[in-house]
Amino acid sequence: MNQFLPVSKEEMVERGWYWYDFLIITGDAYVDHPTFGPAIISRVLEAEGYRVAVLAQPDWHSADAFAAMGRPRLGVMLSAGNIDSMVAHYTAAKKRRHDDAYSPGNKAGLRPDRATIVYSNRVREAFGDIPLIIGGLEASLRRYAHYDYWEDKVRRSILVDSQADLLTYGMGERATREIAKRLSKKEPISSITDVKGTCFLAESPEECAYPSVEVASFEQVSRDKRAYALANKVEYDEHDPIRGRAIVQRHGDRYVIANPPAMPLNTAELDEVAELPYVREPHPMYDSMGGVPAIEEVRFSVAHNRGCFGACNFCSLAFHQGRMITSRSHESVIREVEMLTKHPGFKGYIHDVGGPTANFRHPSCEKQLKHGLCKNRACLAPTPCPNLDADHSDYLKLLRELRAIPGIKKIFIRSGIRFDYMLEDKNGEFFAELAKYHVSGQLKVAPEHCANGVLDYMGKPHIQVYEKFKQKYDRLNQKYGKEQYVVPYLMSSHPGCTLQDAVKLAEWLNKTGRQPEQVQDFYPTPGTLSTCMYYTGIDPRTMEPVYVPTDPHDKAMQRALMQWKRPDKRPLVLEALRKAGREDLIGYGKECLLRPMPGAPGSPSQPRKGKPEERREKKDGKPRLKQAGLRGEHNESHSKRKAGWAKPKAKKNARPNKRG
Repeated sequence: MNQFLPVSKEEMVERGWYWYDFLIITGDAYVDHPTFGPAIISRVLEAEGYRVAVLAQPDWHSADAFAAMGRPRLGVMLSAGNIDSMVAHYTAAKKRRHDDAYSPGNKAGLRPDRATIVYSNRVREAFGDIPLIIGGLEASLRRYAHYDYWEDKVRRSILVDSQADLLTYGMGERATREIAKRLSKKEPISSITDVKGTCFLAESPEECAYPSVEVASFEQVSRDKRAYALANKVEYDEHDPIRGRAIVQRHGDRYVIANPPAMPLNTAELDEVAELPYVREPHPMYDSMGGVPAIEEVRFSVAHNRGCFGACNFCSLAFHQGRMITSRSHESVIREVEMLTKHPGFKGYIHDVGGPTANFRHPSCEKQLKHGLCKNRACLAPTPCPNLDADHSDYLKLLRELRAIPGIKKIFIRSGIRFDYMLEDKNGEFFAELAKYHVSGQLKVAPEHCANGVLDYMGKPHIQVYEKFKQKYDRLNQKYGKEQYVVPYLMSSHPGCTLQDAVKLAEWLNKTGRQPEQVQDFYPTPGTLSTCMYYTGIDPRTMEPVYVPTDPHDKAMQRALMQWKRPDKRPLVLEALRKAGREDLIGYGKECLLRPMPGAPGSPSQPRKGKPEERREKKDGKPRLKQAGLRGEHNESHSKRKAGWAKPKAKKNARPNKRG
């Protein structure tokens, strides 16, 4: 039976340990599952023969908790957790969140803001000059001078602010193994400066071991937004394991040097990491606290791939995992699913066989295997590259094999699906079997908007592609007698989205008979191209100006337009329509968003008395409702429901998947 790694001095003694090699610190609760980055790194180190202890969500108000297990022999590796600690704590409106799915009992506040920096400072207090390596998503996205949405300013590289010796970015297994091996051979941490996928601080750019390019310094990008945009584009372009160069950025009298990215793990290596002896559950110390909610999303799910060449400009995946796809073998995935069928809580349903983007199983084209991904060309948007290899045959074969495993009732796909990639596959078998076997009532996809200009800034396909996909999906459901729907993810206030564009989106939603219950405002997370647009007002791909909605009231109007039927949103929607010069959308036509208020031009002049069912008039001797005088919502929605083709509401508490 698999064991958790020790989390206390007592548990180390139970193992007969009186020393250990590495302390892994994480801002999440300790969940020993391969979807949690710190769990992966700790098991990778264990597999290399090192003794590893885990310190999860320590009390950061003093160094006591950090020193409680004693000084590790080789070093400390720490992460803020699976997501940036500021994103974990604050909404896009900068309001404090009341819960945290990565903490026991869903309780917020068990990690500090800017957890990587705070934890690093406490490690220095506890252990002095011990080798300190930071990693995880927070460190990865903040490795250069970056715009910080919460402070509304450019901050230094997190490597400088944390006082760490090394920063690992990306998934980190290769870099971790190499660093650990060299530390175990007594090599000073200061000399480990040539590991791919790491950043270090240097006195001179000459210390870089690889061909490099220097971007504008922290001081320059802090005061010059054009310099920031140029630097961001270079940082994004060079994030390629084949053709990428090292990047040098001066911070005061020192230099942050980011070595080129490490190569992604190949299939055999990915299989090995996925099948390390994880317990696949939260540590039992959380049982009395209500458990860790984040496990519920992944307990019966399987990740079969890494990387994403979708390259949405607002998504951090391209800047963290990279755009090159690697996949696990069929045999490895089958072994994992067979293991899940033996879990005492398993009821026959695999919730997901996916990853960053579920339907990517191989690189987007053969060319990138030799030359890397193109600098100035996205694989899918605004139109698919002619070299794109859109082929679902391997993924389809895998799903068929999984469906045949004894004990499996249903295999769902709940990760992001790239519908534009699906349409490029001339063989329609995958699309057909997706609708027939792998949808749990609702298929979640991300068109994001309907205005093509906005979609270009997002790096997404034009809306006509989504509409073509939706039509084909509906035909397949009709063919198979399935009552299944598409739930479109949509975003408001992205750079480039004007109030007029937001009105177009409301019109499109009205025309298609949908109104989302959940709306996502654009969230400027560190490192992305969209965040660069938000801060600078410049599209770094073209260096042309871009409109950015930053005023909270303007953003509130854009958001309200997507939920125009809600009575509490009426004042904002009315203001937005007037400001956009679209008062034609206030009326009784089916294309209108709002009905006029009583007494307004075009509305009935006399107030109606009594309930609608009591307002009748005689015509040909028969009583009937006086339809023209009804106030409130248009009766069209009722007639649609009666006809049996209205769309159901999205689940209120549905958790958004990664955008893809």
